[in-house]
Amino acid sequence: MLYRSLSQNRVSCRLCAHHCRIDPDGFGKCGVRENRKGVLHTHVYGEVIAAHVDPIEKKPLYHYLPGTSSFSIATIGCNFRCYFCQNWQISQESKCSGEKTEGQLIAPQDVVDAAIRQGCRSIAYTYTEPTVFFEYAYDTAHIAHGRGLGNVFVTNGFMTPEALRAIQPYLDACNVDLKSFRDDFYRDVCQARLAPVLESIRLMKEMGIWVEVTTLVIPGVNDSDEELEGIADFIAGVDLSIPWHISRFHPDYAYTDARPTPLETLRRAYRIGLLRGLRYVYVGNVSGESDDTLCPGCSRPLIRRRGFSSTAIDIIDSRCPACGTSIAGIF
Repeated sequence: MLYRSLSQNRVSCRLCAHHCRIDPDGFGKCGVRENRKGVLHTHVYGEVIAAHVDPIEKKPLYHYLPGTSSFSIATIGCNFRCYFCQNWQISQESKCSGEKTEGQLIAPQDVVDAAIRQGCRSIAYTYTEPTVFFEYAYDTAHIAHGRGLGNVFVTNGFMTPEALRAIQPYLDACNVDLKSFRDDFYRDVCQARLAPVLESIRLMKEMGIWVEVTTLVIPGVNDSDEELEGIADFIAGVDLSIPWHISRFHPDYAYTDARPTPLETLRRAYRIGLLRGLRYVYVGNVSGESDDTLCPGCSRPLIRRRGFSSTAIDIIDSRCPACGTSIAGIF
């Protein structure tokens, strides 16, 4: 899907914002899409490298069907090259390097059947970048939608508007990883660009897709007040009700010399988000930190969480039962 034929059997991929121009027998930056005689092929359709039942809170999505489980799947591949990736064993695999990693072949219908059989309310396309297995996600989401399941992307947001428009009828929620508010960070660290990610977040919101944003705060890299204020201001400019998840960095992959993010840095980011007017700010993957949902009107705890699960939900018709304030989300 989403490519154009060029002269001399070259193709232009329109799936993600790299807009790869691929020569015959060549691959895109994702390493899983190949030009064969002027026709673009995907190598990962149905090749599931990971499949688990997860709490929806683990995505993290805190305002989309809290307290439910999501059948979570991935293939190999990614269109980013982040040196701190926590799923690098599968995201940085490719089909163009001679590596033999193959997933279990699972048809879209079988994914949906498994999700229903295990009591899940949604399917999450996650762990790696769902954009690179778009056709598989699209077909699965189409079937899932028809059987009453939600569909969730956990994504870097680097897809094209064409890709978003194609899947929008079946896509209910996204958590977008907004890694930085500097284009040089995206170019140097991810080998990508910032602007398409911001455009995706805006477009998702315009399309009525539920959006939450996560930022992995890395010591000395993207943890300055200026950087965090820029992210918070951007989110506030799109919608003050977009939840912002501030996540703690742990050394991994090719960036093992750095230390974990200090708790005070995360708390500082949390305060910045609230000062910028964001209604829902969370400190993630740190036990005992701010991960309950509070009413923005009266500060009453409405959703209590422990670890990756919601332990109590006190929302009635999407409103606070104490003061009547509307609570953003899908409950």
